[in-house]
Amino acid sequence: MSKLESPSQIDIAGPAARHTTTAVKVGGVTVGGGAPIVVQSMTNTDTADIKGTVAQVAALARAGSEMVRITVDRDEAAAAVPHIRDALNKRGIKVPLIGDFHYIGHQLLADHPACAEALDKYRINPGNVGFKAKRDTQFSTIVETAIKYGKAVRIGANWGSLDQELLTKLMEENATSANPREARAVTREAMVQSALLSAARAEELGLAKNRIILSAKVSAVQDLIAVYRDLAARSDYAIHLGLTEAGMGSKGIVASAAALSVLLQSGIGDTIRVSLTPEPNGDRTLEVQVGQEILQTMGFRTFVPLVAACPGCGRTTSTVFQELARDIQDFIRVEMPTWKTRYPGVENLNVAVMGCIVNGPGESKHADIGISLPGTGETPAAPVFVDGKKFTTLRGANIAADFKTMVIDYIERRYGVPGQTAAE
Repeated sequence: MSKLESPSQIDIAGPAARHTTTAVKVGGVTVGGGAPIVVQSMTNTDTADIKGTVAQVAALARAGSEMVRITVDRDEAAAAVPHIRDALNKRGIKVPLIGDFHYIGHQLLADHPACAEALDKYRINPGNVGFKAKRDTQFSTIVETAIKYGKAVRIGANWGSLDQELLTKLMEENATSANPREARAVTREAMVQSALLSAARAEELGLAKNRIILSAKVSAVQDLIAVYRDLAARSDYAIHLGLTEAGMGSKGIVASAAALSVLLQSGIGDTIRVSLTPEPNGDRTLEVQVGQEILQTMGFRTFVPLVAACPGCGRTTSTVFQELARDIQDFIRVEMPTWKTRYPGVENLNVAVMGCIVNGPGESKHADIGISLPGTGETPAAPVFVDGKKFTTLRGANIAADFKTMVIDYIERRYGVPGQTAAE
């Protein structure tokens, strides 16, 4: 049994009730207040490169990112923001844009009012919005700009750029305490206080609670879980979740899924980002896909049809089931942006691609449409099940292609809008 939870705390029947938070409008998207958990992402282009940034925002939005954050770090980037917004609007892409500000955000927003107006949300890091005497002035300037233009603000504390004055103060108090805590616990407390104190100051300045989102990102899974549980227990602000600097490849995916899943299962989190390090020249949209899959596999939302496929074993020496599962899954993800409007509800579809007779027929019956391919030594035939019943048996060299056609026909029949042709 985990040291973190007693048997009575473990909920195996389903997720806990969502933590009650204040709803925040970010462009046309609602965050918090019981709204569906939002998936967001961030570009890694130079924002001053208008064409490149527009292309990446468009790709992220097409992949399913419901908000996109862009870096605004200098005059050239701030000047580019309204042009980026205009170019996206011309493409019909209304995804909210979030400006990521550090160090000189107050100055950039003041010098570039068109940027301030074009963005839907400003992201402020309390640890580097300003230092010493300048901190409150520069923080206040950003908040007052948000009030002026009716924008939301994310106050995002970060382990790597924590308010050092606050941390030093808490460390000194802890050192003289009768029961001092370990340094990591004090650092976590500094994270929570940094976010809450900044939010309170924003409200003092006139920014409504329904314009504020909080985050407190760290890069260690257990620290992240502890910080967000504390933050949620001490406030009702909308909360953005993310494991910062999650890493590359399977490490980043597993770490993000582990951290976010525990919190989501506890009812914490209104919007998420999976901060993956892409491979060199890699596809940035992978972080969107992983975020969606975390929410979908846990049952919080549905984004794309699910493809169940067996892992393979000594009975499945053929690669046909692997190739078919991959092809079907890739085909679905590529087509989903079009299917969302053409086939309402298609995201609830379940497809099974199984590799032998052991679990193949059973899993196929549980899916909406499934195929059980022949394993080693089995008769070269592939039964196909539709809505729980055997529909046909495929044979020959074109089994994979025939099944793919059947999946498309099933989608058209079940989810197609009456009177709408395929060309539409």
